Amino acid sequence: MNLNRAFRKYHRAIAIAASLPLILTVLTGVGYTLFDELFEIEGAGSFFMGLHTMSILRLEGIYPLLNGLGLIGLLVTGLSMTGLLGKRQATQKPIDKS
Repeated sequence: MNLNRAFRKYHRAIAIAASLPLILTVLTGVGYTLFDELFEIEGAGSFFMGLHTMSILRLEGIYPLLNGLGLIGLLVTGLSMTGLLGKRQATQKPIDKS
């Protein structure tokens, strides 16, 4: 199996698994900023922060770690597919037969 194809497979799987927690983190972060600091709605800040850190489900210790590991996995597989991390192949100079 081609290495690039394998990285695409892993990248797709990680993206599917990490998308929901990352979307939730982004939306609750924006929601906290809007409703607590901009509109100053009472109680909205603690609700959004509870969702943002997943303390509502008592996952505040592992949730940021899982988000971080998912992002690191996406970065590694994504950068490896671009070829930026690969070895450069030496180009051979043509032999002058004069």
